[in-house]
Amino acid sequence: MEMLIDSSTLLAVLLNEPQRAALLRATEGAELLAPSSIPFEIGNAISAMFRRKSLGLAEGMAVYHGFLRIPIRFVDFEIPEALIIADAARIYAYDAYLIQAAREFRCPILTLDMRLRIAARERDVEIVEV
Repeated sequence: MEMLIDSSTLLAVLLNEPQRAALLRATEGAELLAPSSIPFEIGNAISAMFRRKSLGLAEGMAVYHGFLRIPIRFVDFEIPEALIIADAARIYAYDAYLIQAAREFRCPILTLDMRLRIAARERDVEIVEV
């Protein structure tokens, strides 16, 4: 089964957050897909942790290198369609990218982001619950 994952899911696993075990169980045996923008999102999230002083450079680099070891198939999708979703749902483009990719690849999304879950469900996109 193919499953789209977002940065909230990846970071929870990489940072050993409380949801880590449940996320790993949910993805067991799945082929992980992510929008081709996800490496940039991960880098941005790590830099935000630098600013909040919750992560140092060495830790951030270790997190990013851990991300690179996760077997993910990066997918492209129709960005104009995603922008229409972003506008209609009043969500960030990065979240709309996931919804549009899920539509195009006909697969569910695994996310910890509640706004993304709501916007996806409103567009009949399946969400994997954890």
